[in-house]
Amino acid sequence: IGLIIIITQLLPALGYYPKEDRNWVEPFKPQAEELILENILREEAGEGILVLEDFHETISRAGEITEGEIMEEAQVLAAKEASGVIGAFKVLPRALRDIKWTEFILALITVVIIFGFKKITNKLPSTLVGLILVSGAAFGLGLDYRPIETIPEGFPIPYLEIITEFRLQSITPFVFTALTLALLGSIDSLLTSVVADNMTKTKHNPNKELVGQGIGNSIAAVFGGIPGAGATIRTVVNINAGGKTRLSGMISGLLLMVILLALGPVASQIPAAVLAGILITVGIKVMDYKGLKAIPSLPRDLKIGPLRMSMEVIIMMVVLVLSTLWNLVYAVGIGLVIASLMFMKKIGDLTAKRSEIRSVATEKAWADEKGFPNFLREKVFIKHIKGPLFFGTTSDFQMLADQIPNTASTVIIRLGRMQYMDQSGLYAMEDVLQDLRSRNIRVLFVRVLDQPRYLMERIDIIPGLVPHEHIFESFGQCVKYVLKNNEHTTQDPD
Repeated sequence: IGLIIIITQLLPALGYYPKEDRNWVEPFKPQAEELILENILREEAGEGILVLEDFHETISRAGEITEGEIMEEAQVLAAKEASGVIGAFKVLPRALRDIKWTEFILALITVVIIFGFKKITNKLPSTLVGLILVSGAAFGLGLDYRPIETIPEGFPIPYLEIITEFRLQSITPFVFTALTLALLGSIDSLLTSVVADNMTKTKHNPNKELVGQGIGNSIAAVFGGIPGAGATIRTVVNINAGGKTRLSGMISGLLLMVILLALGPVASQIPAAVLAGILITVGIKVMDYKGLKAIPSLPRDLKIGPLRMSMEVIIMMVVLVLSTLWNLVYAVGIGLVIASLMFMKKIGDLTAKRSEIRSVATEKAWADEKGFPNFLREKVFIKHIKGPLFFGTTSDFQMLADQIPNTASTVIIRLGRMQYMDQSGLYAMEDVLQDLRSRNIRVLFVRVLDQPRYLMERIDIIPGLVPHEHIFESFGQCVKYVLKNNEHTTQDPD
């Protein structure tokens, strides 16, 4: 956000406005003509007078297009092309070549005052001081500067027909669009709240934020307003100016209303370069320097060839590039997806490390296995599963067939410490059991917990591959069953 603010405010700080640069606008005139003609055709199609065999009406309307209308449309297209970070980079060489020194000096002085006045006192917001001093000096000295755009005056008339003449069929075509705007607005507002939290060291209530946004948009619609969301830039300016409570946001809204009703002509004299300077300081202040300083100390948990990098830094850089060069809201969404996937991977790796899916040959016997008959050790293979059987541990479990000695005719799988099994673990279990059945190896389960048992019953592992009589609540019961049903039990008194 800091980079977006700084880069997009460079042009007004240099006194350059793309739609006023004739050399920049001129190439957009053919595209503007095409767009105007396309609008004429669309209007005629809506009016039902567009006939392929007769374009007299189209030709007549096209002949009424003036050079001024074409230039106005070309200016809109040129301004759109130069908008955003990429657009600013496109025209930055032109801005530097045609720099307006008065505008640049006003912006520079504003930045110096905002940062310098804080060293004198914090009792007055330095942003407000810079705005008043530089704007007053520029107006009083009669400098040739560009003021901000004219602020509309007067209170908007409420459109109560939206309530009194409400018809369900009038809104149904816009339901999907409304949901899309609501989702994007919600993400934008919560993003603004997170930025404010980081600056004020507080914690916002997401539900209250979104309910408040919905109420505000609903009331604004009555006055012909368009839906909006939390404004990150205005929030940061408010906080930097000393705003600490909800009251600061309310005062900001009331002040805007006063300007709208009475002070529009005065506010319209503020130099655009001064506002650009204020926003540049906002962009500088909003950056998370603490987080940037911590980058070298972050764990480098990702290896790409010979390089080791931090996944946190990669996610940050991806979101940084996408938000700066493409779209802030989409970048946040993509960053959340990447971060969620990486979180799943980390949790999976950690769980896999803590899980133990081994045989008695590679780990110590559990306490209740110390009395296991010696003469059965070559004929009965015991498999321990300690921890969840999920996608991160299935490969270890699938090695079960390779671990079984040729002399074994029975496999005991101890499941009392396997609290959870996912779909991958379920199908890995099924594959192993089918392989063991094809080799005529008997499988016994010891203490199957509820969640794994439910899944295994759903795909008929129980009782299809492991019948109920082969499932035991304790290891002792399982051993008794093995002794009773093993043809070699009488060969060794131990």
